[in-house]
Amino acid sequence: MTQVSLRAAAFCATLSLTALAAPVFAHEDDPVPANDAATGFTVTTTDLPPLRADGHAPIGVMGEHRHKRGEVMLSYRFMHMDMRGNQIGSNNVSNDTIATTVPNRFFGAPGQPPTLRIVPTDMQMQMHMFGAMYAPNDRITLMAMLPYIDKQMDHLTYQGGAGTTVLGGFRTKSEGIGDVKVSALIGLMESGNNKVHLNMGVSLPTGSTSETGTILAPNGTRPTVRLPYAMQLGSGTYDLLPGITYNGGQGLTKWGAQLSGVIRTGKNNGYRLGDQLAVSTWASYQPEPWISLSGRVEARTTGDITGRDPLIAGPVQTADPDNYGGDTVTLYGGFNLMGQRGALRGHRLAFELGVPIYQKLNGPQMETDWTATLGWQLAF
Repeated sequence: MTQVSLRAAAFCATLSLTALAAPVFAHEDDPVPANDAATGFTVTTTDLPPLRADGHAPIGVMGEHRHKRGEVMLSYRFMHMDMRGNQIGSNNVSNDTIATTVPNRFFGAPGQPPTLRIVPTDMQMQMHMFGAMYAPNDRITLMAMLPYIDKQMDHLTYQGGAGTTVLGGFRTKSEGIGDVKVSALIGLMESGNNKVHLNMGVSLPTGSTSETGTILAPNGTRPTVRLPYAMQLGSGTYDLLPGITYNGGQGLTKWGAQLSGVIRTGKNNGYRLGDQLAVSTWASYQPEPWISLSGRVEARTTGDITGRDPLIAGPVQTADPDNYGGDTVTLYGGFNLMGQRGALRGHRLAFELGVPIYQKLNGPQMETDWTATLGWQLAF
């Protein structure tokens, strides 16, 4: 696919996401009301069977379901990630240890000390994800996702080239549109309650990779520099998003699994982010039609950065491409709520909280403390 056609796809996806939510005409699991002229009997919304809260997987799983021909679904997700403290491999490491013992790969360049004299202490990332899905037929569902990202990172700066005297602290921020993702979900198999579909997508480089901020240097100056890779809003490359998803269930219980990847292509400003591979499995129980409770486990591996942006340099771990990527296992718990009556019928509200139970990081690198996703979905 050419660059022009990919950017055209990004424009179309973005345009489609501007539609406002309309009244529910027919939910994906909702039978159409019928009238019987002979008896005068009319089916009302209160006569309709209950909608299943577990009709979708946990809200943190993307591209996990397809729709029937002609259906549209609009969605919104608010995601928060909190990172505090640092690790090297699977071991915690103190700020003082990083500042006095971890080599600075840029040492020898003008003004660069021998060790990492700037240490990130915590980071928060918030994302507003606007999504739309449309099924041109029963086998294929098209999906587009537009993120708006807000990042901030706090640092400690150590004075001079040695010692543990803290000069002060500072915060960097970046905010804006991230990389737009467009995908096709293609059904492969459907037998009873068991369904398998293929995920085929591409991530478009619509997010900025040239964000800047003012820092506190070890010599006491406050220069404005290009922010490290973790604070940029996009990958800068066209990325392939392959995957395969399984859904099954029986009675009040449902389950599923997804294998997904991110394959980076090309380079941006001399570098390419690491590829990713993730496996996620989940199960849910629906005690009542309006609520389902879910548990999920995800294992993810991410490679480090290939190459380097020549404008990103400094005595801080986030400026080193080798200090990215690693292996994580995260446990999630959540719930889905499904509106059953009146104007709320068909509206799904969902929440999921995740806590890592294993992190082995290419470090030093900040560890993730927790993540949370709150979402809304409406199909018609």
